[in-house]
Amino acid sequence: MANPSRLRAAALTTSAALLAALLAGCSSGSTDGDLTAQKLDWKDCPAPSEAEGGGTAPSPLPNGTKWQCATMKAPLDWGKPKGDTIGIALIRAKASGPASRRIGSLVFNFGGPGGSGVTTLPAFGDDYTALRTRYDLVSFDPRGVGRSAPVECENDAQLDEFFQQDATPDDSAEQTQLLDRTKQFNNACEKNSKKVLPHVRTTDAARDMDLMRQVLGDDKLYYFGISYGTELGGVYAHLFPKHVGRAVFDAVVDPTQNPEQSALGQAKGFQLALDNFAEDCTSKTTECPIGDTPQDVKDRIATLLKDLEKKPIPGIFPRRLTQTAATNGIAQALYSKDFWEYLTEGLEQAYDNDGKILMLLSDSMNGRSENGEYSNITAANIAINCSDEKPRYTTDFVQQRVPEFRAASPLFGDYLAWGMVSCTDWAVPGAADHPDVSAPGSAPILVVGNTGDPATPYAGARRMVDALGKGVGVELTYKGQGHGAYDSKNKCVQAVVNTYLLDGRVPKAGTVCS
Repeated sequence: MANPSRLRAAALTTSAALLAALLAGCSSGSTDGDLTAQKLDWKDCPAPSEAEGGGTAPSPLPNGTKWQCATMKAPLDWGKPKGDTIGIALIRAKASGPASRRIGSLVFNFGGPGGSGVTTLPAFGDDYTALRTRYDLVSFDPRGVGRSAPVECENDAQLDEFFQQDATPDDSAEQTQLLDRTKQFNNACEKNSKKVLPHVRTTDAARDMDLMRQVLGDDKLYYFGISYGTELGGVYAHLFPKHVGRAVFDAVVDPTQNPEQSALGQAKGFQLALDNFAEDCTSKTTECPIGDTPQDVKDRIATLLKDLEKKPIPGIFPRRLTQTAATNGIAQALYSKDFWEYLTEGLEQAYDNDGKILMLLSDSMNGRSENGEYSNITAANIAINCSDEKPRYTTDFVQQRVPEFRAASPLFGDYLAWGMVSCTDWAVPGAADHPDVSAPGSAPILVVGNTGDPATPYAGARRMVDALGKGVGVELTYKGQGHGAYDSKNKCVQAVVNTYLLDGRVPKAGTVCS
């Protein structure tokens, strides 16, 4: 998942479920006890809270195994480990194999930042059947996310308006409007989440994971990080290199880039994915309904977006499909080749003055459910990124950079360039230009890069390997499309990853799957 300010969504009006989560999520009491000695009270999982995205309780796995949930206490401020605590929401499915073969818990983070692991793991649970033979499958809502002391910013109606704004200003008046609206959102975050906001950095989440490792009873952390989860895993390895067991990083964030470089890299990545989508549509034996040639496909999309800036079309009543929403929806569809057919259908409809499918795709990116309620993925995403990232960009700086972004991607360049102002008025100072993931002394970490990944471009995998340090990162290349490799269900990738996690056999560096 990507930041909505870089293409990757806390409400003031809370449901009863979210209110319960908030009350449970942050304790004003302090603790004098040893948090590593706490016992987790595993129970059947409730339905997801509004901040987690809502819906129904997770269904059992095909063999009848039920998902169990618990809450782990962690310090609100790791600088004051005996001070106030927050609750970190966990989910697990117990290992299916014999106890004598069990390795431990395999902890997943699926990215964002801001994604709820408690809701995501059950959705992909079947994909990890082989891994469950020797591991309990475990995930969590990182601090600031879902049920874990969620960051709150604006309510649902305000977020509807926030996501309809013009995110690519063409003149000084539109620039002022974008900055004012961004400041309004950021001020709401500070007002409604003042206590937790200074404590949602990735380093805080990494320390939570080491506490989690101990509470789960493991001497080492066994870890599967996807997208932003690779950055979190890298930070963990830097802080606790001797505690790393077997770890896999898939859809790898480039740890050497500052926010500007990252946004530019995403512009190139999403443009590559769009190029591949257009080529795929026009190379099939059946007629491509959205263009005769790859360039024709892209030209028609560009014309659509230009027209939407002047005159939005009907979307999902009463909302209309704007240029911003359409761009967001197209980006969402490029995350997976499985979504390309929906993008084709959505564009077909949009050319016929119907924006429903593109708006549904945009809603999915923003964490909006069909009933109009938003998860807190945008609030958490911005809070975590702005706490991690030191640079604060001005409109003058962005204006100077727009031409390079536009050259990298005529479609996504402006959108990603202007997304750099999302942290400009953030209340909490950013920690660093980029994360430190150097991990001398760590066990080997399998780093999986996808050559067609739009959100975390392939070059980031090699840079992660180099940054982890000699003898730590081991690169596996997947020649595919979409965000990530393992969940593409490529048999080669899954075999290499499973062999490493289950048997401890490290593949030869530079192994390629296609």
